[in-house]
Amino acid sequence: MARTDRLFRLLDALRRLPPPATAALLARETGVSPRTLYRDIAALRAGGALIDGAAGYGYALVEDPALPPQSFNREEIEALVLGLAEVRFAGDRALVTAAETALAKITATLPERQQRQALHAVVQSYRFERRPEPPVDMGLIRAACWEERALDITYVDSEGKDTARRVWPLSIVFLDRVQMLLAWCCLRQGFRRFRLDRVQAVAETDESFRPRRVSLLREFLEEMRARRPRG
Repeated sequence: MARTDRLFRLLDALRRLPPPATAALLARETGVSPRTLYRDIAALRAGGALIDGAAGYGYALVEDPALPPQSFNREEIEALVLGLAEVRFAGDRALVTAAETALAKITATLPERQQRQALHAVVQSYRFERRPEPPVDMGLIRAACWEERALDITYVDSEGKDTARRVWPLSIVFLDRVQMLLAWCCLRQGFRRFRLDRVQAVAETDESFRPRRVSLLREFLEEMRARRPRG
């Protein structure tokens, strides 16, 4: 592993692991020997990272040089912790990992008092039942949305029939029990909402619909609002 990659991995481990993280644990997380780990700690310190601790005690990242200083009030910290905690119950594995990493990065940039507020937030989130993950690769669908690339999907409709569709993916919406893909359906030539738990297969294509995603999504949302019953 290249030295730069090792140092980035070590920084990430210091952000994620509860302090103080022992040298043995950090060495396992980064896949190096304890001797190399001590050298990498010294390299990070030389690069400006403020790392508290020593061999035999453990290490804690006090100040992260890779991230700019952040300032949040207590309510903003509570909102961040609560929002990222919700991802653990609603998101797929990649999003869960991303939420944990993001919270660790944010916390690492906070002053000590605000770090304690983030680690011991008053507001908590818990679900007795975790939402089942869709049977397809959510990362592929998210990437297709960002890259504005058409997808071929196999979809089971409300009558239980399999249909093959080419869609332009616009957005993924998290509802109470299911996730929905908002898309332009090339087969039906119109906007459609697809329950992701009914998508049986998904494949990338070379067809691009750039740069239409933002304008199409805006049009779709306006259409949905116009159909909403008014109280």
